Amino acid sequence: MNSKYLLYPLLLLSLSGCTDQSAKMTTPVIQKETKPVLMQPFKYHKAIEVSPGNFYDVFSWGRGADGGGQYMILRSDSSDQQYNTINGDLEGPIKEVLNADMDVDGNPEIIIYANSIDTNRYTNVFVYEYNNDNARKIDFPRLTDSQRKGYRGGDDFYIKESKLMREFPIYNGRGKEALPSGAKRVIQYSLQSNSLYGKQISKDSTSTSQVAEKRPEPAVVKHSSTSSKSKKRATISKKHKVVKKARRHRR
Repeated sequence: MNSKYLLYPLLLLSLSGCTDQSAKMTTPVIQKETKPVLMQPFKYHKAIEVSPGNFYDVFSWGRGADGGGQYMILRSDSSDQQYNTINGDLEGPIKEVLNADMDVDGNPEIIIYANSIDTNRYTNVFVYEYNNDNARKIDFPRLTDSQRKGYRGGDDFYIKESKLMREFPIYNGRGKEALPSGAKRVIQYSLQSNSLYGKQISKDSTSTSQVAEKRPEPAVVKHSSTSSKSKKRATISKKHKVVKKARRHRR
């Protein structure tokens, strides 16, 4: 048997092996992004840099159920070598941490909002204003009666033009039978004289106004002029007959 015919299959096998290896080498490996895992007992962490070297690390921590625990704000000013800590109690997990300067005085505010077990509030908000290494807690105002009408939680906080904005859906009804109306309410918070003030800036409707049904008016039957004339003629003819009978009786 000719040796040439034996070499062809060997060449084909070697070429196919090379192509397979090159394909394996050139195929990109896509790695899934993994969120950093916090070491217990920490559950949440966000770092905010308000100026070069001035960091605020916000943590939530506590072993056990996800509901309870504490928040902790670690301030690190590496330029002035200042470090301090603030902590407080939590009823639920932290939803978000924001940074603002609502009164535009150059002192940053750190805003933490977390879930609450209170069904009247649904959300707890903690606000701290920092002046270098001094931190002052600012009370967050409750919703007024008009602002909380139709409120069932679902808050979303964000910063817009140095103001703290609060947005939540509006529900119609009470208790478990309450249903979303499709409208949202927006409240703007401003910081004045070391106090927070909330003002509703959106127009919404928390109740559906029911329009009373108009009862149909009774139909007015209009008689034609011909029928009225015929009735008049009939009455006149009757009168003539009565007069004729009276004359006959007199005779």
